[in-house]
Amino acid sequence: MRRLSAPDLALLQPHLETRHLGLKTNLEQASVPIDTVCFFESGLGSMVAKIRAEVEAEVGLIGSDGMSGSALVMGEDRSPHDCFVQLKAEVVAIDAEPFRKALESSPTLRLFLLRYVHYLHIQTSYTALINARSNLEQRMSRWLLMCDDRVIGGRLATTHEFLSIMLGTRRPGVTVALQQLEGRGLIRGNRGEVVIRDRAGLAALADGSYGQPEAEYIRLIGTPRSL
Repeated sequence: MRRLSAPDLALLQPHLETRHLGLKTNLEQASVPIDTVCFFESGLGSMVAKIRAEVEAEVGLIGSDGMSGSALVMGEDRSPHDCFVQLKAEVVAIDAEPFRKALESSPTLRLFLLRYVHYLHIQTSYTALINARSNLEQRMSRWLLMCDDRVIGGRLATTHEFLSIMLGTRRPGVTVALQQLEGRGLIRGNRGEVVIRDRAGLAALADGSYGQPEAEYIRLIGTPRSL
């Protein structure tokens, strides 16, 4: 939001509200009209694809680099995926209707936000590729790096159950992968928390699965505030 032009920000400003959202707060529900757009100031949001309750995985990650409700930018009123708060967040929220009106009245606002939507599509396509071709340690390394890009301090409050959803794998596999990363000195695992100790080591272990979407974000929008 800080990268919006002054005229575009002025269009949104009268309708913006700062909110503090707790873990698992629903931001979007699959196939249900979106009623609010949230620009993240802190915390994390997860876009989760689901076949049925027990078959689900994260397909998109949102932090201080982005927003929920991106379907509205493309003229749609709903998402095929759920979106919820993964790490308690401070957001700047706007109701869907004034957001649509702002998009209609400002081509520059829509164009800027379409750049973000394009980046998000790049991120999700790489997630599909990496989930299909990379091993669990590589996927875990990439996911931790992506979270660290969006969270100041290198401390991620999460559980093995939550990680299993994010990575689309079983909890025992998450436990083993975390133990392996900790054994390499890359992270430290506490109860309900992962502390990143060696970003460069995680990037090396990710073996190319991290970096290309991030470079595209910088090209399209600029360096994220957290980096």
